[in-house]
Amino acid sequence: MSRTSHAVALPDFVLRQFDPGSDQPDHRQLYSILQRGIRESVLTAGTQLPPTRALAESLGIARNTVVHVYEQLTLEGYVQTGIGRGTYVASVAPRLIDRSPRMVPVESRRAKFSRRGERTVAEAGMGLVQWGAFVPGVPEVRMFPRDIWGRLQARVYRHATPQQMTYGMRQGDASLREALAEYLCGTRGVVCDADQIVITSGTQHSLHLVSHLLADVGDPAWVEDPGWWAVRSMFRAGGLNLKGIPIDAEGMSPTPEHLGEPPKMMFVTPSHQQPTGAVMSHGRRQQLLDYAAAHRVWIVEDDYDSEFRYGARPLPALQGLDKYGRVIYLGTFSKTLFPSLRIAYVVLPKDLVGGFTSALSELFHDGPTMQQAVLAQFMSEGHYATHIRRMRAVYSARHDVLVQCIRDNFGDDLPIIGGDAGLHMVLGLPAHVDDNAVVAKAAQAGVITRPLSMYHLSAAKAAPGLLLGYAAVPEDEIPKHFNVLAKVIKRFL
Repeated sequence: MSRTSHAVALPDFVLRQFDPGSDQPDHRQLYSILQRGIRESVLTAGTQLPPTRALAESLGIARNTVVHVYEQLTLEGYVQTGIGRGTYVASVAPRLIDRSPRMVPVESRRAKFSRRGERTVAEAGMGLVQWGAFVPGVPEVRMFPRDIWGRLQARVYRHATPQQMTYGMRQGDASLREALAEYLCGTRGVVCDADQIVITSGTQHSLHLVSHLLADVGDPAWVEDPGWWAVRSMFRAGGLNLKGIPIDAEGMSPTPEHLGEPPKMMFVTPSHQQPTGAVMSHGRRQQLLDYAAAHRVWIVEDDYDSEFRYGARPLPALQGLDKYGRVIYLGTFSKTLFPSLRIAYVVLPKDLVGGFTSALSELFHDGPTMQQAVLAQFMSEGHYATHIRRMRAVYSARHDVLVQCIRDNFGDDLPIIGGDAGLHMVLGLPAHVDDNAVVAKAAQAGVITRPLSMYHLSAAKAAPGLLLGYAAVPEDEIPKHFNVLAKVIKRFL
């Protein structure tokens, strides 16, 4: 390496930029100045840096600070040094492309996503606020039995095996799958054994696997309209061609025109339609199953918060009627326990299990397997069933209070849609009302809700309304918050 001294007044170059009064530490300042000088070729290859003692005296800082900076620059390849040889700027690889006016700094350019990335960002539906009145889809996490969970968690972690703490068990914790199979067969009418269950890290994770493994880019997929926005986002991210199928009082209602063009898969929430709460009739269920079998269509059933029905028993799952092996059943613990648990599951036809298990391990590894083991004990000891019964009573009482508040303020003028199950209800609005504007004004007043129109695939066909989540709002607080919302609504009527 050349030892030629370059005509760079290094102390002056550093002194002009070094600020002794800066809040930034001395070593960070000096490192940034020297690194930037080398990267921008102000300090060219072969330039000798001053001895550490001389540079420290010039800047009025400790010599060890300069030593530390030189060592870091050496480690990163910016400089080279040797005993008795001094410290020199290292040779760096030449630029492949010369600077030009067209090349602007990254900071000044807007992020450019792919076309599907732009659409995902533009149509994102997840709200920034996920707690309070009346955020939909949020359970009452304050009543979760943390003491019991903590005791079980301590036990599991105390006796954890290496297998539980490494990359995983492919389909998920075996004891959790056994407990799930027993629960689903006994309470949801699902026909399965533990080997048909794959544990995932959330319903979106489940949907990603389903769309990736069972459909190709461009394949048609039916989605409910209105329906859960996250399904649309996930299917579109997978390149599927979405077709919105209208919802009536019996659930998904395809027209003869729809039936003439079979999809690759359809997504349904038959036991409690999201967001309208419609319950799919037995006849409609059988029609969809027969159609799926005849055209080799996959039915993706999301059993959306169906454990919580008020005044009636939970309806059995569509999967339990399937004799053709066309239904993929999705479930989650986000609504029954707490969302940050991030444990969900897929019940598969037996001939799909091997492929799904391999794909899960290949693409994602397993989720929080230790928490899966805790959840397995929580279920097997009966705590899960007890918690469900308790919360069903709590949510029913809160549901009734909210219904009464709506009636007190609006009588029968505004319809309540799907208000006998789940964690939310829909308050219908007149056709001339902009529900997005209502939501925005309500947020300014401290009340959070969601516009029904955002759940429609086509804005032109969207019906206005408000999704009101009541599960996480104590009964004595519901009237106060709804009165605030009612004042906002009345300004738009």
